[in-house]
Amino acid sequence: MSRNIPLFIAFRVFFNARFYYPVLGVLFLDLGLSLEQYATLNVIWAATILLVEIPSGALADVIGRRWMVSLAGLLMVAEMALFAFAPIGPWLFPLLILNRIISGTAEACASGADEALAYDSLPKEGRDERWRCVLVNLMRWSSGAFFIVMITGALAFDRHFVEAVAGLCGWHIGAGITIRWPVYLTLATSVPAFLCALAMREPPTNQQPRTQHQVREALENILGGARFVFSSPRVRWLMLCAVLFDSLVRLFLTFASNYYRLIGLPEFVNGFLGSLYALLGFLAAVLAQRMISHLKPAMIFTTLGILVFAPLVGLCFATPIWGLWVVIPIGLSMPMMQYFVSSYLNEWTESKLRATVLSFRGVALNIGYAFAGIGFVAVASSIRATGIDLSETAVFAKTLLALPIAFALGSLILMLAACGKRKAPIEN
Repeated sequence: MSRNIPLFIAFRVFFNARFYYPVLGVLFLDLGLSLEQYATLNVIWAATILLVEIPSGALADVIGRRWMVSLAGLLMVAEMALFAFAPIGPWLFPLLILNRIISGTAEACASGADEALAYDSLPKEGRDERWRCVLVNLMRWSSGAFFIVMITGALAFDRHFVEAVAGLCGWHIGAGITIRWPVYLTLATSVPAFLCALAMREPPTNQQPRTQHQVREALENILGGARFVFSSPRVRWLMLCAVLFDSLVRLFLTFASNYYRLIGLPEFVNGFLGSLYALLGFLAAVLAQRMISHLKPAMIFTTLGILVFAPLVGLCFATPIWGLWVVIPIGLSMPMMQYFVSSYLNEWTESKLRATVLSFRGVALNIGYAFAGIGFVAVASSIRATGIDLSETAVFAKTLLALPIAFALGSLILMLAACGKRKAPIEN
């Protein structure tokens, strides 16, 4: 089972190597979509994960995690092929909706199943500590890959750079094709992701005899996972904190390229900023290891809250050029949050429900992301409905104020709920 660990890391790296991330927002807008259509696509993606996540996790615990991870790899190939070759025109938005549905299904199939497979592949003795080492290695490999992907993706999107390279080779590249070069590169990386999934092996702990009642077993796992999540105070509070942090940070990252355009940065810089996020991942791995060794969960998430709230406030000022400072705390907070949630959930969950419970995590995070996206669409639409003729960039700038307000309100609700108990549940 030892080979499952490097295959798990490789699968995660290839599966998340999305070359279009540094230009995600402007890519969809340059293809001809409106800001609302782009936000709607993100809501559809999150809603798909919401519907598929828990059933896929329960099935993974019943029929095997390897099969679910392999399906995720295959769906990634399909979603990227559709994204790469969808024609610009009236069919573009419907096809991108289909792309988001396939992408959300792939994400749901992989989420939880790959992590549970890798965790149960470790020897039982000292498994929790070994798993934290695996997470640190994953953060480092992901950061290194992200560094390359961000720079390459931004350069591939830059029309002048691509045309210059093509000119040296004697080729002529159309503008419409240039826009999608980051998508073509991601399609290429989807193939090794699928191959890594196929090469994994099912851990002995999950090699259960197959019965004719797999659907019933999956439903029982869903109910068992729900009872565990909602009856355990520490798990419940861990989920709520993760939802609050993840939804707003991920919403900003979705529109990061729009923010960079707002503060006056040229598009080719997006890749270098993405690479800075990657470098911060190395630092986040070191900080997360030390924090989990010396601090209680409540203190850890209080620290993360400060690390998230400060840059969300800074976004509202949209300071030309100098507004880049928000990249540092945001770049540290996201990988650290993922590390803490994965560490505690795997440690607190028994093997037979692991993929199911991890799927509940995915559902919770994407419910938060979906509501954040819906809120963004509502705010943007209300600003546009004022009748003032504003550009897409100006509308986006006005919506940024909603992020720190939403985070402050969410934090206040969590604090009031914690004060209503003698002791914060997450410390139990």
